[in-house]
Amino acid sequence: MKKKILLVDDEPLLVEMVSMRLEANDYEVICAGDGQEALEKVRKARPDLIILDLMLPKIDGYKVCRMLKFDDKYKNIPIILFTARAQQSDMKLGEEVGADAYLVKPFDAEVLLAKIEELLLKK
Repeated sequence: MKKKILLVDDEPLLVEMVSMRLEANDYEVICAGDGQEALEKVRKARPDLIILDLMLPKIDGYKVCRMLKFDDKYKNIPIILFTARAQQSDMKLGEEVGADAYLVKPFDAEVLLAKIEELLLKK
């Protein structure tokens, strides 16, 4: 069965590009454009992994990550924070809210795919 990945980003072009790459690698992709929609989709679809932008409308990625990681029902879903924010302080905050990985945009698709595989194997 295909693994489900929830991709949360408010940049339509990036979502389309990453979705195509993931689908080409045999993942089922669900998309959300803001933090609130992301939480709703997690509850409905139960993804195997989440790729989460930090700068989102409604609820930012840090809060979404923290809410999921502190909820027993969802805390075991690996979360990759996916952002243009490359400051050490941003990465530290990502760690504090429970993110499993932190990837900086622009990104290398191979690095993203390798990280997804690594996290799904651990699960």
